[in-house]
Amino acid sequence: MAKIDPRTAASLLREYAQRSSMRDDNPYRTKAYMRAADSLTALSQPLDRIIAAGALTKIPGIGDAIADIVTKLYQTGTHPSLEKLREDVPAGVLELFAIPGLRPDKILKLHQALGVNSLAELEAAAREDRIRPVKGLGAALQAKVLQNLAIVRSGETQLHLHKAAALLEHAVISVKQEHPEFSRVEIAGDFRRGCELVSDFALVAQGRKSTGSEDTTLRLVVTDRKHFGASLLEATGSADHLEQLKTFAANKGFTLNADGLHRGRKLIASATEEEIYQALDLQFIEPELREGRNEIERAAKRKLPVLVRDEDLHGILHSHTTASDGTETLEAMAEATRKRGFEYYGVADHSQSAHYAGGLSLQEIAEQHREADRLNKAYNGKFRILKGIEADILADGSLDYPDDILETFDFVVASVHSRFKLPKKEQTERIIEAIGNPRTTIIGHMTGRQLLRRPGYDLDIDKVLKACAKHGVAVEINAHPWRLDLDWRWHQKALDQGCIFSINPDAHSIRELDHMHWGVEMARKGGVPAKGVLNAMRLSALLAHLARRRQTS
Repeated sequence: MAKIDPRTAASLLREYAQRSSMRDDNPYRTKAYMRAADSLTALSQPLDRIIAAGALTKIPGIGDAIADIVTKLYQTGTHPSLEKLREDVPAGVLELFAIPGLRPDKILKLHQALGVNSLAELEAAAREDRIRPVKGLGAALQAKVLQNLAIVRSGETQLHLHKAAALLEHAVISVKQEHPEFSRVEIAGDFRRGCELVSDFALVAQGRKSTGSEDTTLRLVVTDRKHFGASLLEATGSADHLEQLKTFAANKGFTLNADGLHRGRKLIASATEEEIYQALDLQFIEPELREGRNEIERAAKRKLPVLVRDEDLHGILHSHTTASDGTETLEAMAEATRKRGFEYYGVADHSQSAHYAGGLSLQEIAEQHREADRLNKAYNGKFRILKGIEADILADGSLDYPDDILETFDFVVASVHSRFKLPKKEQTERIIEAIGNPRTTIIGHMTGRQLLRRPGYDLDIDKVLKACAKHGVAVEINAHPWRLDLDWRWHQKALDQGCIFSINPDAHSIRELDHMHWGVEMARKGGVPAKGVLNAMRLSALLAHLARRRQTS
């Protein structure tokens, strides 16, 4: 059989993982296969060259065992174990893995009990009410299937930002190793634009001649120094931004194409993006803003904001410890935050109603506050632990502790963790009621969405933002890459209403503290300046802000 490309190898490895999981195989092994498949998707070199060099295990997520499987898949287009697994269920059943939250055992039961062999047959079974009566499936699963089919249709080749980052960083390294003659390699595509989900894996390299390569999922554009800026602009997109920019250029008597900005036959600007925007008399448009949402009009009027940067943030709020469902102690999380150069760490473990997440009892709150006081004394003013809580918003909009307990915290993140399916009016009123509580500092992950897993609650976001502005409650930009909530498309609306944001990692481990970067990316994409971010305040300013809020409560 003809040798296969990385994309085909990734597809076969995913099939291997999915079929294995339906046999009650080790779930960790299944996840390892899937991670390796993601890595293969973004390879910058032909697979044969990597295998010949014995370099498969240098790819993120691929160890010796998986390297052997990939090599066999490459050489034969299949694998003995895969062929055996294919005897269990038809290929169409694998389509069901696209449904977020649908476990392998449920997929197998849908096939065995109802003869479901494809997404179309699954949708038909759900709409015909055939899933609900089956023992082990039921009404909740049927509702989830109908709800999540829309997510499936949104695009199955997209990756979360943090996964795309790892793959693209590896791609840059491998391109540089393979082509030492390239003096520069930059990431482009929708990742450079800070999109919450990435499907366009693009690099622009500076070499001797202009070429393009799309032999793999990775799109590699090679250009020379003279045209690098034009190539980077074109490869970054978006399509809407480029179309509008070309129209703007034409109205000024220019022609803009992949080679650069021209007036007649004369090349006016192409070496850098800055030169191209400057020649058009436009304020430089940051990549995150290039979505065709009036950024060119604002750039022409010099009204684009100076976007928030990682280094503008002085502290972390909304983070969890072993007191609830985190993996590290308060001291370990605080110290890791301090070592990252921040001035303060705001702990916000789950509240008592969150039994599933080890929510804090009144005694545990007192213990955590004593620990925070002990550590703050040791820090001697050089760093500060802020005492916070992520308080559940209960069904009636009240917060998950009495007022006298809430007043013992420096800040309160109010979040919904239950009753996701309330009608829109009730859900909206519930959250607005919590915002109106004078002890609420931040409204956490406002819509509750999880990217490629579940949509947000049915909510009147406009009304909620108005309430946040009225009561001075910060809107969280939850930086966890599965959430990135509030959606950046609402950020300008929030700014126009007078809202302030809080960029929070929702970290449950030391490693997840670094999710802050993805929150910054979302804020930048939404056009948020540093002055619009709560934790861009220095410690003294934040403490004064929190004190003012407590005085008005």
